[in-house]
Amino acid sequence: MTIKRIESGARMSQAVVHGGIVYLAGQIGAPGEEASAQTRAVLESIDRLLCEAGTERSRILQATIWLADMADFAAMNAVWEEWIGGTNAPTRATGEVRLATPDYRVEIIVTAALPEQRS
Repeated sequence: MTIKRIESGARMSQAVVHGGIVYLAGQIGAPGEEASAQTRAVLESIDRLLCEAGTERSRILQATIWLADMADFAAMNAVWEEWIGGTNAPTRATGEVRLATPDYRVEIIVTAALPEQRS
């Protein structure tokens, strides 16, 4: 099986595709923005990477969401729920962690399935 790397650099790739699964690196928004704005930017980045990999958000299997402060949980959820649209919700976990810099409030990691190939 082949491995496809998307936006690959010396340290990491933003996405890796293998065996019908797309693995995204943690996506972050613009430093210093509020949690809701960062969440929107993160979700736009996820949409873009999934599209480049050949899939889309309805095929997300799992999401891990890291918040710098759980006080931002409601703001992040409001944006997430609008984006998910009430259907095809993946499994999800949310936790509080110290992110790379204090300017980051939200980081989201997703795993998604590619569409099944028809013969």
